[in-house]
Amino acid sequence: MGRVMKVFRTLRNHWKKSTFAACVLSYGGYWFYGKHCDNVLRREACQEAREFGRKLIGPQETLKRATVILNPAACKGKANTLFEKNAAPILHLAGVEVKIVKTDYEGQAKKLMDLMEQTDMLIVAGGDGTLQEVITGLLRRADEEAFSKTPIGFIPLGSHNSLSESLHLVTDNKVRNITSATLSILKGETVPLDVLQIKSEKEQPVFGLISLRWGSFRDVAESISKYWYLGPLKTRAAHWFSSLKDWPQTRHASLSYLPPVPRPPDLPTETPPRPNLLYRIYRRLQNYWNPPVEEPPVEPEPEHWEDKQISTLEFTVSTHNRNPVKRRADDSMVMSVEPDTLTVGQFITEGTKKAQKPLESSENAVHIEASACHVTLPQEGAGFYNIDNEEFEAMPVEVRLLPRKLRFFCSTERQEELAQMS
Repeated sequence: MGRVMKVFRTLRNHWKKSTFAACVLSYGGYWFYGKHCDNVLRREACQEAREFGRKLIGPQETLKRATVILNPAACKGKANTLFEKNAAPILHLAGVEVKIVKTDYEGQAKKLMDLMEQTDMLIVAGGDGTLQEVITGLLRRADEEAFSKTPIGFIPLGSHNSLSESLHLVTDNKVRNITSATLSILKGETVPLDVLQIKSEKEQPVFGLISLRWGSFRDVAESISKYWYLGPLKTRAAHWFSSLKDWPQTRHASLSYLPPVPRPPDLPTETPPRPNLLYRIYRRLQNYWNPPVEEPPVEPEPEHWEDKQISTLEFTVSTHNRNPVKRRADDSMVMSVEPDTLTVGQFITEGTKKAQKPLESSENAVHIEASACHVTLPQEGAGFYNIDNEEFEAMPVEVRLLPRKLRFFCSTERQEELAQMS
């Protein structure tokens, strides 16, 4: 008992050192526990991947080939380590023939796609910027019609991974996010995604999967990091300082658009069995003696463009890829026009919300469904676009929807969650 009282007396007399030691031990214990949980997640994912690798393949079958486009600079230079520790072991244990191509500079992924050979699956390991470059390079190919049928996997390794919420379970744990995304590639479940084709008169088309943003909220979001020293107030401070420099921050543009296109029925996924020989002979003889009458080609209806002048704080064109499993009657993209009547207080409040969820619109925003649109901007002071969180110079463009152009691997659990939300 005397020893216990001596210990308590020592702790009381040196309470500052004791408090510091307790904080260090608590933080150290929390850090080691987190590392242990991450190792458990990796072990479970590798055990599941090993089951794929133990499956027997036929004598005429070959190993699946995967081409990985890895951006080592993503996530502040940590992407290569994250991939090697969390994703690469899963792919190798599953018996996949992996070819890793690392990018060295911005824009290289577009050039690499011109040289890519046919593969069973294409895996993008990076963030929004890497994915946008790969999609653009893929769809710029002369043989893009054949290559666009290659299933694509997305392993979220970047600072911004907007598409991850549509394909994988939403979690704050980086290791769980990467391992679940890699396992979804092995399981082979895919969903079709729409693509935005953004074309100007000067340059080659750019392709995006999420959105095109233009306006004041986008501009302020780019400057939030400058106010890091204000901590949790940096977002509000950025919008407040922006309103002090220039108010109102309205943007003017001319807009013309086409209405949505009815979605054709889904084609059957299974190939019907081939008819027997006698039936095929009968059909050929029937077509020979009574050839079918060719119907005259149907002339396409003329396009009816609708014009609209907009005055807005922000203009956004977005796809429905946030919920790719939701059934829709039309193939369309959504044009959102934010009102230009917000007060400074409302501007700060709405901007703070958009910093967390960029595609969330305010209550009075106008939404227009369209299949294509022309955006004509003023010649000076147009600013910049954000296409899937990548910055491009703003200029007059044509935005056209390519419905269900690409197929991405998606986890079954996330598909069930999105189906319940729709």
